[in-house]
Amino acid sequence: MQQDLKPLGEPNTARALGLSAPHLNCQKPEGLTATFLVRHAHRNADKYSAMQKNKPAGLRAYENNEFMTSAEARPLRLLAEYIYPLKQFERFDVESTIVFFGSARLKSPAEIRRMKRAAAKRKLTDLERKQLFNLETLSRYYREASQLAYRLTKWSKSLPRVNRKKRFVICSGGGPGIMEAANRGASLARGLSIGMNITLPFEQEPNPYITPSLNFNFNYFFMRKYWLMNPAKALVVFPGGFGTMDELFELLTLVQTKKAERAVPIILYGMEYWKKLINFETFVEWGMISDEDLNLIHFSDSIDDCFDFLTSKLINIPR
Repeated sequence: MQQDLKPLGEPNTARALGLSAPHLNCQKPEGLTATFLVRHAHRNADKYSAMQKNKPAGLRAYENNEFMTSAEARPLRLLAEYIYPLKQFERFDVESTIVFFGSARLKSPAEIRRMKRAAAKRKLTDLERKQLFNLETLSRYYREASQLAYRLTKWSKSLPRVNRKKRFVICSGGGPGIMEAANRGASLARGLSIGMNITLPFEQEPNPYITPSLNFNFNYFFMRKYWLMNPAKALVVFPGGFGTMDELFELLTLVQTKKAERAVPIILYGMEYWKKLINFETFVEWGMISDEDLNLIHFSDSIDDCFDFLTSKLINIPR
């Protein structure tokens, strides 16, 4: 026969049975039974068990942002910057690229017109007038880079595919200026358009003409260079600054030293700019390069010449 228990009086006893603090402060009916206490304890135990099941587990290492951005995890970040573009290239059947380099500071003709309208509303210094004039002169390269990328994209799309692979897809550094112009031309031709952007202290925003799934943002310069250079079958270099020089001479070195798998056509577009900027013949005169090394470079000043030279070279590249 079940025996009634006396009302609870000891807090420790109540806690052991799963009763919380409010139960200790409220008035309890006389003759609280053992059956009531056991059922109440079971209910609390079930509630605690359910809470434990719903409690989130500890973060996996790759979900821990503090760890993934640490110095110790740098090898993982490097691998990610190698594997992710590789995965996306395979997903979109990209076999090879044509890379456009050039200044991020060049403006489109439409931007120049906007700048001139704004300049007309205030007095410019001599330096500002000269800069605006030079930008207007250089804006032809934006237009011609876009037109060349358009024609090359149309041509590459007309080529027969082997295993669905796309050849000679337009690729740029992903930013504004010449990079934007190249991506814009490819996009207008309804082709894929690749952008290899990089995180910089001064923000370089990706241009809007890149195929979204082929819009890459690198943290490491050498991984970006790898993906710019490795799939490239040709390089078209428009007027640019230090970054453009770096990329140009790196590829020239790879081709000259035969570290590149095969000779890659390199076009310097804009003869007035390049001939004034660099006297390549001086390298030969001083014995720094051989006369044959000058054949690594093709100078061009027209879309037709550049297009004809590139397509004649690229069509004969073995797969």
